[in-house]
Amino acid sequence: MSRFVRPSKYRHVYGSPAKNEVCYQNVKVTNNAWDTNLIAANKSYVALNWQAGGGGAFAVIPTAKTGKLPDVYPLCRGHTAAVLDTAFSPFDDSLVVSGADDGYLGVWKIDPSSFDVLDMSAKELERSGGVKDLTPAAKIAASSRKIGQVLFHPTASNVVAAAGGDHTIKLWDIQSQQDRSTLTGFSDAIQAIDFDWTGNTLIATCRDRKLRTFDARKGGAAVQTTDGHPGIKGSRVIWCGSTDRVITTGFSKTSDRQMFLWDSKNLTKPLKTVSVDTSSGVIMPFWSDNSIIFLAGKGDGNVRYYELENDELHYLSEYKSTDPQRGLTFLPRRDLNADENEIARAYKVTNNMVQPISFICPRRADSFQTDIFPPAPSAVPAMNSDEFFGGKSALPNLLNLQDGKGVSAEQGLAPTSSSVSSAPAPAPAQAPTPPKVAEPTQAPAPTRSEPLPEPTRRTAAAAPAPAPTPAASVPAPSPAPAATATKAEPAQTSTTLPAPSRRENGSSASYSASPAASKTYTPSSSSPSTSTAGRGVTSGMGDLASDLQRLLVDSAARDARLRELEIENEKLKTNADRAREAGDDSSSFSADRFFETQTPPSNLEEFGEKAREFVNRHGAAGRKVVLVTSGGTTVPLEQNV
Repeated sequence: MSRFVRPSKYRHVYGSPAKNEVCYQNVKVTNNAWDTNLIAANKSYVALNWQAGGGGAFAVIPTAKTGKLPDVYPLCRGHTAAVLDTAFSPFDDSLVVSGADDGYLGVWKIDPSSFDVLDMSAKELERSGGVKDLTPAAKIAASSRKIGQVLFHPTASNVVAAAGGDHTIKLWDIQSQQDRSTLTGFSDAIQAIDFDWTGNTLIATCRDRKLRTFDARKGGAAVQTTDGHPGIKGSRVIWCGSTDRVITTGFSKTSDRQMFLWDSKNLTKPLKTVSVDTSSGVIMPFWSDNSIIFLAGKGDGNVRYYELENDELHYLSEYKSTDPQRGLTFLPRRDLNADENEIARAYKVTNNMVQPISFICPRRADSFQTDIFPPAPSAVPAMNSDEFFGGKSALPNLLNLQDGKGVSAEQGLAPTSSSVSSAPAPAPAQAPTPPKVAEPTQAPAPTRSEPLPEPTRRTAAAAPAPAPTPAASVPAPSPAPAATATKAEPAQTSTTLPAPSRRENGSSASYSASPAASKTYTPSSSSPSTSTAGRGVTSGMGDLASDLQRLLVDSAARDARLRELEIENEKLKTNADRAREAGDDSSSFSADRFFETQTPPSNLEEFGEKAREFVNRHGAAGRKVVLVTSGGTTVPLEQNV
């Protein structure tokens, strides 16, 4: 054993957890067992999979709104089943996508004014109509089964990879709502996906214990396939930044937790194998451009970190905590606090709290430390979706963390070599040919999915009106031709999506959209058959579609009713507190029942008479009557009942 410690500028990195008052408390984390990180974050917002009744939901929390969250919080609702994964755009902090168990890909444009209710008093909140939920700006039928993972492209704007329960990965242009590439060849559930530095190659792990790389534009079968971790539990994968190295985490045959280092050009066998420990939780790996790999295990409170140098994984240290983490994510490096030598910041999810953890590299000097803050990917995309699918390749635009100015990719972190050079080089990609538009066929019953709803913000204050008649699917228009490759401008970073609007109380859940508003799966109908069996099958499909439509309507109604009950419960709690405060200290005032009238009385005597009748009728004679007005004022009456 060497007598000397390996020199490393990151040897003394330590984790500094935030105090409780600057954490996000009273969160309701989903209980769904699907294996994802549960949380996504950027400088402005934190997205967290939420435990909600009557359909799936997730919460978007402004990072500035620390402390205890209210019991009734404005949620992002629009899925009919549990939300499984979320991801923020690397080029627009207010753009987030969600994948859910209902097979839909939700696209959300967050309006900062949606969270003004968090600063309102009880009176102001009541006058404004209460807490209003958010609905998606676009909703795409992305899979016939669930959407388990979603991931934005690192260099092209509006490109999202979505892994479906049908064992495929589709690359979507969320602006035109068209799938432009489909990756196939999986034989079981997909567990993790990641892009390389340029976004040309995608790598994925699967429950069949295989590791696969794909040409993201070309689609089809895998370019390379190899055996991954031999254990049957979950496996994860990340790309090591601008290098051609890949990290996977998983389990051995004896259930030991492992980390493998791979050469993406040759996946024959791992370059390095590290045995981590014998715990049972899935390890979530994260890469930092400081060449540091963070490993966070589900079910334990520790975060280990290693340094990658010359194809060796050197253990650095470990952040220890007694609070087990259910999920974890890291902030983009461009949003770190370089003045405090913060090289990474994690957001840790526990049962009822989200806690920021800063990883600090201590230095004596107060000046900017260039050696530990290499340029970071900026918020300016290198190209748009049409350019990417048309064959253009580009390195990400980089940002100097010292002065905030852009630098060329060659001056920053340029890739060392192609990640799939071991496979035959594909021919230069041509501009995508517009797909043939299928002639509309007469469906015997309503289609599986509904058209895209108009973006609204929903107020759960009244029971929903009957749902409208489902509309037939309309074929999506052909994609626009590939645009000429031009230098990306900052103005191109935002996504053109309709802004959410309010849904007033008692309004019906009416849906209307343009023909290109959503991409739906329409069952193709063959030529009419004169056989009795054919008519029976058609009738059965119609009955099933009608039943499905009725269940969707019932689910939406139940969701709205649950939200109404939550708000009504909060009002009752508030009124009870005010009534208690209005009672005399000498009298042990308590209330088992409350009398409420929507029409204010003309005078206190009239209200007192009604209240006395109410209390006497419920056998509570002798108690003091307190008038609670609609504005929140409490007036104790002189008479005792």
